[in-house]
Amino acid sequence: MLNAPHKTGLVFFPAFDWAINPTHPEREERLLYTQDQVTEEGVFDIPEIIEYKPEIVTPQDLQRAHFCVPDEHSVTTESHLISAGGAKAIANAVMLKEVKNGFALVRPPGHHSMRVTHGGRGFCHINIEAIMVEYIRSQYGVKRIAVIDTDCHHGDGTNDIFWHDPDVLFISLHQDGRTMYPGTGFPNELGGPNAKGSNLNIPLPPGTSTKGYLYVIENCVLPVLAEFKPDLVVNSAGQDNHYTDPLTNMNFSAQGYARLTSMLKPDIAVLEGGYAIEGALPYVNLGIILAMAGIDYSGVVEPNYNPEKLKQSESITDKIKQTCDQIMRYWNQRHQMREAAGEPGQIMTRHREVFYDTDNIFERQKEKIRVCRDCGGSFEVDSKAAPGYHILGVHIPINACKACREQGYEFYDQADKSKYQRIYLQDRTKDLYEVKS
Repeated sequence: MLNAPHKTGLVFFPAFDWAINPTHPEREERLLYTQDQVTEEGVFDIPEIIEYKPEIVTPQDLQRAHFCVPDEHSVTTESHLISAGGAKAIANAVMLKEVKNGFALVRPPGHHSMRVTHGGRGFCHINIEAIMVEYIRSQYGVKRIAVIDTDCHHGDGTNDIFWHDPDVLFISLHQDGRTMYPGTGFPNELGGPNAKGSNLNIPLPPGTSTKGYLYVIENCVLPVLAEFKPDLVVNSAGQDNHYTDPLTNMNFSAQGYARLTSMLKPDIAVLEGGYAIEGALPYVNLGIILAMAGIDYSGVVEPNYNPEKLKQSESITDKIKQTCDQIMRYWNQRHQMREAAGEPGQIMTRHREVFYDTDNIFERQKEKIRVCRDCGGSFEVDSKAAPGYHILGVHIPINACKACREQGYEFYDQADKSKYQRIYLQDRTKDLYEVKS
């Protein structure tokens, strides 16, 4: 299972000056215990491990992935910009081949933050992985990227940002949304009309153990990756599916995480959730680091680990197998589903409601997208927040064809200025971002 030892980059950013409140699960202690454990184990003395300092992302970095309302400064703190900059630093190290792979152990997290962001939801303000992915695409010209989200909560923000993008494969393994926040991530959530099947959501029953997670990786995720053939694999490495996590109901272990990492072989991993600060995170993170570096992780075991107590029932095993079979059917039908989704040139509409649980904001969205067989399709998002702003965001995808570029500028130029407080243009073909107010 182990890969040969090689250079692995690490970034630590505990964000000492940011927490939702001093006793909130999402606070700096999440990474301080891990940092101590890694230091005590002598990880930084291993020649293959190279530590990098986080960068700080620019407004332009955010503008590739988000419409920040009313602007980037209003929805972020310096800690958010450095957290995203930690992922950016690892991306540069990997892309410049200074290391084979890398792990950004950063907070605050980001995978609940959507393309339009009015504030905080699910502990997230900006989407760390999406900002990094869009930076890599613009800076290094990488075309096909897979993002595998193994956090226990559905990665609904990343799901939203790449909903219409056939060149970014997003797969989320998470506890069933009927039992946990954010209440989404069901198998029939497959992506927009031009990207059906590029979003794969795999809900797992409460009580899923290491056996169940590794079954999904082996029988669903790896076969899809083999066919998609990504140029880069990113792991949103949330750790709140650990058996001691206070917010979830799963039975995953540090050994399970390490084995998952060895199987998945991500080029870049980015920490997301995980709130068992002492009993899980130091062991899970250490296991992931060693697995990424190709170093023996068999001795990484939690003090109270008892695999007999963590076995999943036969009914859970059967349910997981049924879900995997369903996901593979959807994947194999993706081309037919895209053909059936609409005629080229047709404008499709989607209505959504989004609740920002952290900032108590309610958002209504109306989205229009051009159906296209040649690219991800340009779209506009009419977003009205209460309390907050009424804005229009226009997105032209990085791979846009001529017709979709023209449609994007038609959306932008014909927008009623009297109706919106801000009108945004995100033209990824030119790495251009404009705002009318």
